[in-house]
Amino acid sequence: MPSGRPVAAPAPPTDGRTARAQRTRASIVDALLSLLEEGDLNPPASRIAERAGISLRLIYHHFGDLESLFRAVSAREAERLSVFAEPIDADLPLPERIDLLVAQRVALLETVTPVRRAALLQEPFSEELRAARDAFHEIGCDQVRYLFAGELAALPGERRAPVTDAIATALLWGFWNDLRTMGRSPTEGGAALRELVRALLAAS
Repeated sequence: MPSGRPVAAPAPPTDGRTARAQRTRASIVDALLSLLEEGDLNPPASRIAERAGISLRLIYHHFGDLESLFRAVSAREAERLSVFAEPIDADLPLPERIDLLVAQRVALLETVTPVRRAALLQEPFSEELRAARDAFHEIGCDQVRYLFAGELAALPGERRAPVTDAIATALLWGFWNDLRTMGRSPTEGGAALRELVRALLAAS
């Protein structure tokens, strides 16, 4: 006898082929990222396939061109780096906001270094990689506007946009890489970033 309660529709059956394809694509992306992190900045497809434990043919089957592979790698990297996007309370005193932002960004930049070095080799030829770089910068600008809204509002109007852009750009990987390759430790590099952000926010 019917109970009168709605009966849940049965879950659609899992498509085994789709699940296998997703696992294979993920293994290819993970293999490439692991090679990049080990310093192999331009691994051939054969080495990626070997690391992923699949045939070379499957790489070309799942990623017909480099752009589709770069798109998948960029998405996975964004997912992996999301742990460094812990919200910072915009009501904290300015020195604390700067310290938290710089500490967060230093951890992210240190983590992303191997992948960024590899991306530089392909970026001039890849719209996907350039778009990922530009999107990261825009996210940085939004974070600066939110965290330092009061300080930016105190600046002359014509300074607000360039100061925002300057802070966000200073917190990108390029400047960090220059500091690190010139021998600065993460602690020293972080101190330089804090001083730079403080100076840029100072009202003239």
